[in-house]
Amino acid sequence: MAGRIFPSRTIAAYTAKMFLVRTFAFLAALVVILQTLDLLGESSNILAAGNSEAQLWYYVSLRAPQIAALFLPFSVLLGTLVTLATLNQNSEVVIFKSAGISAHQILAPLIFAALGIAVLNFAFNETVLVRANATLDVWKGSDYKKLPSGPKTVTNSWVRGGDDLFNAETVTGTGAATQLRNVTIYDRSGNRLQRVIRATAARPVSGGWRLTGVRAFDVNRGVETASEVLDIKSTVIPAQFTTVSVNADFVPFWKLLGDIREQRDAGKSVDQLIAKANHKISGPLSAVLMPLLGAVAAFGLARSGHLFFRAVIGLALGFTFFVADNFLMAMGSFGNIPPLLAAWAPFLLFFLIGEAVLFRTEE
Repeated sequence: MAGRIFPSRTIAAYTAKMFLVRTFAFLAALVVILQTLDLLGESSNILAAGNSEAQLWYYVSLRAPQIAALFLPFSVLLGTLVTLATLNQNSEVVIFKSAGISAHQILAPLIFAALGIAVLNFAFNETVLVRANATLDVWKGSDYKKLPSGPKTVTNSWVRGGDDLFNAETVTGTGAATQLRNVTIYDRSGNRLQRVIRATAARPVSGGWRLTGVRAFDVNRGVETASEVLDIKSTVIPAQFTTVSVNADFVPFWKLLGDIREQRDAGKSVDQLIAKANHKISGPLSAVLMPLLGAVAAFGLARSGHLFFRAVIGLALGFTFFVADNFLMAMGSFGNIPPLLAAWAPFLLFFLIGEAVLFRTEE
């Protein structure tokens, strides 16, 4: 089987090495250039918060992984085009084909190398990148001041239970130990507001919530009453307060799966999270497509003068894939298309396009 995929191990190692060297050279160059430009734009904001040179390097350590992850698929595309164009220009593709090596066998070492890059990309994204995203988002949100420490408290949490709306200023604890502070409940029947209940604290009890420090305003009678303790029946459960919005860019894949189950159990929409979870796989896997989309640069006679035109076609196919991928993910985030379609349709579509072009021209 291996002999059918790689008729010559020497040729396979030669082409894979060319591809990997050029891919990571492009990636390193892009990261250095774009990180330098980005740092020039942000350094004034970082230093204005009373930071020093150490914080500039800290910013670089957080921003560089984002740039690397963003441009890795693009670097794979450029590495593919340069590798295949070089092989074509030097008539090495002609030599390979005259030895009985098919177009797919020529591309196989690049595809397997790209698969290795995809695995490394996934591991990098789910270990380094998610932490960098979360930390930089908090740091940037505090105008590059010292990061807050200590446990996080859910604030300004809104929950709907049937027709009623609950708002808690702060939420601490989980499950039966959940404590709500400064609670406002809008008791509605249909689309009409019946009561507005305000309480200094609330905790879950069987079938509802126990409120303390209560003031209830009856909308129909225009009368406000006060009581020390009030038990109300409600379908709202503690998990609806403690399962805050999840940003898929800030959590690794294996934790995101648990967050999706938690959000679903709390009655919240999870379509966007499902799309992001699938894209955490299809995104890195897109590197495998780049040798196929760039294959048009490998074939055809270099002396015909069409080599540059073929490279441009390969570049255009790659860019079109990136545009389609981002567009469908945006559509999936708004719930306009199913999450699985948003995450996987571009990959499958451009795989078929690449295969069709390859068979049409070479096989």
